[in-house]
Amino acid sequence: MDRARRPRSVLAALTAALLAVPGVTALSSAARAADADVAVNGGFESGLTGWTCTAGTTVDSPVHSGRSALQATPAGGDNAQCSQTVTVQPDAQYTLSGYVRGSYVYLGATGTGTTDVSAWTQSAPDWQKLSTTFRTGAATTKVTLYTHGWYGTGAYQADDITLVGPGGSGTGQPPAAPAGLRTTTVTASSVGLSWSAVTGATGYAVYRDGTRVQTVTGTSATVSGLAASTAYSFQVAAVNAAGESAKSAAVTATTGAGTGGGPSDLPAHALVGYLHAGFANGSGYTRLADVPDSWDVIDLAFGEPTSVTSGDIRFNRCPVTECPGVESDADFKAAIKAKQAAGKKVLISIGGQNGQVQLTTTAARDAFVSSVSKIIDTWGLDGLDVDFEGHSLSLNANDTDFRNPTTPVVVNLISALKSLKAKYGARFVLTMAPETFFVQNGYQYYGTGKWGGQDPRCGAYLPVIHALRDDLTLLHVQDYNSGPIMGLDNQYHSMGGADFHIAMTDMLLTGFPVAGDPDHVFPPLRPDQVAIGMPASTNAGNGYVSPSEVTRTLDCLTKKSNCGSYATHGTWPALRGLMTWSVNWDRFANWEFQKTFDGYFG
Repeated sequence: MDRARRPRSVLAALTAALLAVPGVTALSSAARAADADVAVNGGFESGLTGWTCTAGTTVDSPVHSGRSALQATPAGGDNAQCSQTVTVQPDAQYTLSGYVRGSYVYLGATGTGTTDVSAWTQSAPDWQKLSTTFRTGAATTKVTLYTHGWYGTGAYQADDITLVGPGGSGTGQPPAAPAGLRTTTVTASSVGLSWSAVTGATGYAVYRDGTRVQTVTGTSATVSGLAASTAYSFQVAAVNAAGESAKSAAVTATTGAGTGGGPSDLPAHALVGYLHAGFANGSGYTRLADVPDSWDVIDLAFGEPTSVTSGDIRFNRCPVTECPGVESDADFKAAIKAKQAAGKKVLISIGGQNGQVQLTTTAARDAFVSSVSKIIDTWGLDGLDVDFEGHSLSLNANDTDFRNPTTPVVVNLISALKSLKAKYGARFVLTMAPETFFVQNGYQYYGTGKWGGQDPRCGAYLPVIHALRDDLTLLHVQDYNSGPIMGLDNQYHSMGGADFHIAMTDMLLTGFPVAGDPDHVFPPLRPDQVAIGMPASTNAGNGYVSPSEVTRTLDCLTKKSNCGSYATHGTWPALRGLMTWSVNWDRFANWEFQKTFDGYFG
């Protein structure tokens, strides 16, 4: 029975019954009008406003009606629930309905004060209506609505969710659109905004180029993480319990030129590689002086701690017993100076697979700054690469906002890196090489999650990157040795082809809501801050791709051509370049990776 016919048949039967009773007349139009839809933003036209989701976002296709719908993707330990709490009247009848697509999709209500209800479908290849009814308890004034999928069964969609019944006290209209939006302070990476207060608003949503990037309670905000010399459009909407207003008139601002997060003398497109300076393996030892001129940034692997929590970092060059061709310290220093004279940057990379670093105390933080400074000064290096892996970074259970971290190992690392940057000044090169688990995986999970149980390392690099984004020269995430990662298309992407690199890089250059929360958006990095990390050969690590796939990756991201199944959110000709593990493994493979880079960028 369709949506239009059922209310009329029920009303007709009720009216006939009442007319059969002496002295009772038909229901008045005023009584019928008391019923209302008390769900907020049930069509998801205002993003996820009013909803709390563990792994949800809004999409413009497929939709049941309007411009948007919910899409949420369950995982092994998460059923991707989205919920909202609404105001209702006690001892009243309500009908909950909505349209869903996917497998094992649920729609329900809890806290009814009587019997909690739900409806579900095992399989809905196209939009299917779910509906259920309940009566509130004698003292019930709040009910929680929810929709969710089932663990690990793939994405589901939901749209046009309604809760029809008597409006609860406090149910009203969304506020008016804000007026007077203007820009205040504009820098190379941020734009300040202010606007007039709106009566009845409890908060405001800020939009950049049509995408909601933050919410605030006051009448001003600063949007950061912007690219230099770039024009942006901004709007603001007012929010209250009834929903979100229309957006304000737009204002535009162009960010300043800026100098970026490091020296300006890096080439427009750079090749970054790790040199096995402290150990030997099957790739063989490569002398620094023998590294070809194609390599613009050379990371000396590795500086490692004296113990996991000491913060005391040491750089020990490979002994002659392990590396028979190793050069002397004097020749090594001479090679560093020669590379620098040729415009190359030579950094000490801290960590690696075996170098776990946990700055659990301020004493460890200070030891880190002191010992890293000593390495840089002793060898005359250009800066530092942070290659923390394994269990170096994880988040405490109550640390849920990447913009305001509280976990000591994270806070102390940020402080240490800022101290090093301040000590060495604008020419200090700061790079980072996190794994996808610590960065892009934060789109779906962050720390232990709202209900616990997740790996506390999920997304743990995000607060470090965000805090240092104005000081960061390069971020080159390791797009290798990775499990499947969900992209902004809400599909899982796996290593072995260009689509993985395209999806992972698009996330960095577009930005993304952390753990699916639209109020916690990780802003995009500038394209000149991003290089793509790839293995140099099949021997170097899992996730190797052929030269043709490397070329396809670069074509898609810099030219929006030769793309595959993943649709990028922009085109970035200023993408900085490529990083590889490692120089040694590339030499072992007859310099295939270097030749691909040189052939593409000339």
